[in-house]
This record gives sequence, structure tokens and C-alpha cells, in this order.
Amino acid sequence: MGCMDISPYRGFCGALVSLFKWVPVLVISGIVSWSYYAYVAELCIKNVQSDAVKVVFLIGYHIVITLFLASYWRTVWTRPGDIPKRFRLTADELDSVEGSDDVEVQKRLLEQIVIDKDLPVAMRTIQGAVRYCEKCATIKPDRAHHCSVCGTCVLKMDHHCPWVNNCVAFNNYKFFVLFLLYGLAYCLYVALTSLQYFIKFWKNVGNGEGQGQFHILFLFFVSSMFSISLCSLLGYHIHLVLHNRTTLEAFRAPVFRRGPDKEGFSLGRRGNLAEVFGEDWWSLLLPVYSSFGDGLTFPQRFSDDAELGGCGPPPLRQESLGALATIT
Repeated sequence: MGCMDISPYRGFCGALVSLFKWVPVLVISGIVSWSYYAYVAELCIKNVQSDAVKVVFLIGYHIVITLFLASYWRTVWTRPGDIPKRFRLTADELDSVEGSDDVEVQKRLLEQIVIDKDLPVAMRTIQGAVRYCEKCATIKPDRAHHCSVCGTCVLKMDHHCPWVNNCVAFNNYKFFVLFLLYGLAYCLYVALTSLQYFIKFWKNVGNGEGQGQFHILFLFFVSSMFSISLCSLLGYHIHLVLHNRTTLEAFRAPVFRRGPDKEGFSLGRRGNLAEVFGEDWWSLLLPVYSSFGDGLTFPQRFSDDAELGGCGPPPLRQESLGALATIT
């Protein structure tokens, strides 16, 4: 029996698939490990003549790489966000919903389940029904989606990133953005501090003295190339943070009972930044958890509750709404 006939999460084939998923992480780890050797040993120790410059280069380098690696590994190892058990459908509830061919009957059944369980869901499908996942047998909280790679629903899912072998979602989104930020800072730092030695390398090559310094050549080249890709990716996610959208919501606007609204969760730039990074200045750019909320409910620009009397989301944390509700 082939691997495609077995669940990728069980058995020998599942173990192989899970192992294969770590290849991109190992590639990143290998590149960073080589860059550490190339920068510290080949550039600083062997080529930087001034002791003062060498110390400055090494101190700055170790600060940036520490922040970069801390953000990266927190993105890798932080669980993105599990759906609480109270959102699960019982076997009878699932049979009732799946057993009906009438769309309107299904909508009424799902609405009744949400009311009976007092689930704080405001988003709907494009047909106006409560969102639920057939594979997980779960009512989907607002902004949650099913990840086909992880095989489960994830809170405020942004996307599945193979380079971290994890979903980027509610619990680790801040770490992911910081990983991009400090990854860019790391590449720029390496590229700028190695530039003069890169130029010197080519001059020495012309004089027949450049052999044995190819680490510096590739160090500058690789860091420059990664800077370009990381800059564009970081810029895109900063745009998403400022508008309080996920990657999925950028392509398909969230739907409420009032209809689709791409800006439905936007609280203004200051509020949007605070929701992801928190409002304590000391923790904004550190890889420590400081996001607001529980991943189940999110403040909205407008609320359906007053007009339709449904189960709209309650406030996140009352003490934090001062920052989140500040519209700039």
C-alpha cells in the first residue's frame, strides 16, 4: 500500500512525511550555522585587522542573531492555537447537520447549536450560515480555519509556513513578524559590515591574492539575496498588521451577518498594532507573548449584535480595550 493510501499523520509513511516536513527548518538552520562560522571565523577573526572594530562587529552580530534565532524558534515551537473542546459538535449534532439536504434547515440547526452552547461566533459563510468544519466536526471560531497540512483547525490562521514547519496563527503571529524583522536586520547587518571586505576580495582576486576567501564572497551574496526577499515579505505582513487582516482575509474578506467586510476587524492602526504586539513598550519588539485576547473573539469595527441579536463576540479583555479601541 502506498503512502497516499495512509493518513499522513499515522503509521510509517506518516512518520516519513512528518520527518520530511522538517527539511526546510534544517535548511534554514544549516544556512545560519554556516553564516555564523563565515562571519565570526572567516570575516572577523581572519580579516578584520582592528581589534576595536572586531569587538564592535561581534557584539552587534551576536545581539542581532540572538533576537533572530529566538523569534524563529518561538515561531517553530509555539502551538498556533487549538480550538477549545466546547466548540466540538457531538455525533448527534453532526449527524443532524450533515443529514439534512435543505440548506435553510442546516443554517437553523447550526444557529441553534451556537445558541445552546453559547458560542461567541460572529462570522458566517457567504451563504449566511454558521461556519463549521466537517473534518474536525467543530464550529469554527471567528477567523479560525482548517489547515490541510496540520490536519486540524487553527485559531486566527494566517497561513501554513513550511520554513517553520508550523501554522502561523494567533499564538505565534507576533513571533513570525519578529522573525521576518530580525531576519532582515541580520541579513542587512551581515551584508553591510562585510561589504568592504567583499570589495577587497575582488581587488585581491585581480591581484592574484583572493584565493581562500570565498566564504566572504558567499556571505555577502547570500545575505544580500535574503535581504531582498525578507524585505518584501516583512512589508506585506506589516501591511496586514496595520489593517488587522490575515493572509487568508486579504484574499477573501471575512463575512458577517451584515455581509462581507474586509475591514471588519480593523480598529485603526494603533489599535491593530496593539492587538498583535501589545501596548507595553518593553515587550513590543521582544519575542515574548504580548498579544491581546484569547484567539476566539475579536473586537469589530461594527457589531451585528445590536441589530440582529445574535451571538456576537464579547469584548476581549476589558482592561485592554482602551488601547484596542483607539481609532487613528
